[in-house]
Amino acid sequence: MSNPKIDRYLRAGILVLAGALVYVIYASIYERVIAAGDNAPEFSVQTDGGKTVKLPDFGGKLLVLNFWATWCPPCVQETPSLSEFARQYASRGVVVLGISVDQNQQAYEAFIQRFRPHFLTAREFKIHEDYGTYMYPETYIIDTHGKVLRKYAEPINWMSRETLSYIDSLL
Repeated sequence: MSNPKIDRYLRAGILVLAGALVYVIYASIYERVIAAGDNAPEFSVQTDGGKTVKLPDFGGKLLVLNFWATWCPPCVQETPSLSEFARQYASRGVVVLGISVDQNQQAYEAFIQRFRPHFLTAREFKIHEDYGTYMYPETYIIDTHGKVLRKYAEPINWMSRETLSYIDSLL
C-alpha cells in the first residue's frame, strides 16, 4: 500500500534535487565560459621555443590568445592569416600566442613544420578549459590589464579590413 503523504514528499524531494542538479550544472558551465568584459584567467605555458610565458608577462602588449587543433579544418584555414597578422603587428605591441590542444605530438609537429607560424606556439591541454573553450578555433583579444576585449568563437580572416581596423583602434 502506498501512503499519499509520503508519495507527495518523495515527489517534492525528487523535484528539489533535480532542480539543484540543473542549477549546479548550469553554474559550473556558466562560470567557466569567458566572454568580453571578463578578466582573462591566469595561465603559464611553455612555448615551443622553450620559453615559459604567463599572462602577466604580456603587460604593456595586446595579447591575441588563439586555441586551435591540427584536426580542425577552420583552424588550418585561419593559420596563414593569423601568422601574417602576427608578423605585421609584432612591432606594434601585439603578441599572438597559439595554444594547440592536440593530443598527437607528431601531428602537431608536422603542422608547425608545414605552416611555420610567425607567432608563439605551445601544445597544452588544460588552459582552454579555464577559458571555457571546447570548439576551435577560438580567440581572445586581451588588453594590457588582462581584460578580455573580444572573443571570436569562429575562424576569422586576420588580415581583413574589419579585423585590422578593430585591432588598430586598440593600439
